[in-house]
Amino acid sequence: MNSSPVAKRLSWTGSTALRSLLLFLNFFLILLAYYLVKPASRSLFLSHLSSDMLPYVWTGSGLLLLLLVPGYQKLLKRYGRLRVVLGSCAGTSVLLLLFRGLFHYANAPIAFGFYILVDIFSVVLVEQFWSLTNSVYNSREGKRWYGLIASGGLVGGIAGGMVSSALVKYTSLNTEDLISVAAVLVLAMMALTGRLARAGVYREREVADAPVHLDEPSIDFGVVLKSIRSNRFVALIALLVLFSQICEPIVEYQFMHHVEAAYANGEARTVFLSQFLSLQSGVALAVNLLLTPLIHRYGGVIAGLLMQPLLLGVSAMAYLFNTDLRTAAVMKISDRGLSYSINRSSRELLYVGADAHTIFKVKAWIDMVGYRVFKIVGNVAILLIVQWTTYQQSETALSAVVVMLCVGWGLCVVALRRVGGAAGKAPMAPVIQGTAA
Repeated sequence: MNSSPVAKRLSWTGSTALRSLLLFLNFFLILLAYYLVKPASRSLFLSHLSSDMLPYVWTGSGLLLLLLVPGYQKLLKRYGRLRVVLGSCAGTSVLLLLFRGLFHYANAPIAFGFYILVDIFSVVLVEQFWSLTNSVYNSREGKRWYGLIASGGLVGGIAGGMVSSALVKYTSLNTEDLISVAAVLVLAMMALTGRLARAGVYREREVADAPVHLDEPSIDFGVVLKSIRSNRFVALIALLVLFSQICEPIVEYQFMHHVEAAYANGEARTVFLSQFLSLQSGVALAVNLLLTPLIHRYGGVIAGLLMQPLLLGVSAMAYLFNTDLRTAAVMKISDRGLSYSINRSSRELLYVGADAHTIFKVKAWIDMVGYRVFKIVGNVAILLIVQWTTYQQSETALSAVVVMLCVGWGLCVVALRRVGGAAGKAPMAPVIQGTAA
């Protein structure tokens, strides 16, 4: 049907290998752009506000995403997945360039708004990428190629941190200029996505085992709530996500608190954050490629799920006795480095063999709504402990909360083994489908 040269080459190669390499490149560009603006957004936020305001901006971005979901689903229904993706890329580039201009008159509201834009950018573009990718692979092809494609994002994260650090450290560009570079990369990714679409890469598969599209308006909260209340397996999965999402902002808050204290200069802070995020992505990639297959083969899914709460709990205990930037950095890598690799892939394996009609609705709710709602709970916990109560605790006390959460998290994993079904020693499945947020 499509006679373009790229389509002919795809057909000539049997489509899957070349298609997967091109999708690897596409995902690489998304994360490369994101990891240019992520350290910039954090550094600029600390320049105009403070780490004490982070729970408020995280809550703002989470609430805004929840408000955008219904409108986004209507756009999908009216215009189709591909047009919405291309429109999102164009809109993101325009907004990035707009904020670059606004930073000539930088103030606290601009830094606050830019932080929220970057957070939404990371969620929307990554989820849209996987939406398009899921539409063209059946489950057998996905198991074979998703690992390669997902690794493109991790490599993009490594490269993005290195590039942003080098641009600020060795050229005349400053932190604000990274925004313009990222806007150009998003436009390049948009052009590649359009080219792949014209070549027929994103033509949906008409097969019986094609994956469910999680971005379609099929979420029924009543079904989700009933499943959580009546199905212990589903309830335990929800608890795993709850514990992990409460821990994430607490660990991030402690880390950024030390970054703020250690780096008063904005450019030096951007360089440090860029290098750290590159290291974090490198750890995630190494775990993804080297440790995850071995742990899944010899220990099963349960062993994979236990790694993050175990290492995060140990590092949080170490932080209780040595509250500095180094231990906070170890704690953050234990959290996000493992979340983006072995924890995500292990959790995806839990869905293998489960009731498709129920589990995919629950998974859709968790991916689109649950993550944001649960993270807001973590933000409120921070504010209650360090700001809102009259008996204000030191932020060090937050690590004690993380330790307790990790204990509960680990007990949920052990309980999953007793439930049986998809838990336990499952076969290998697709590697992560997320973002190194």
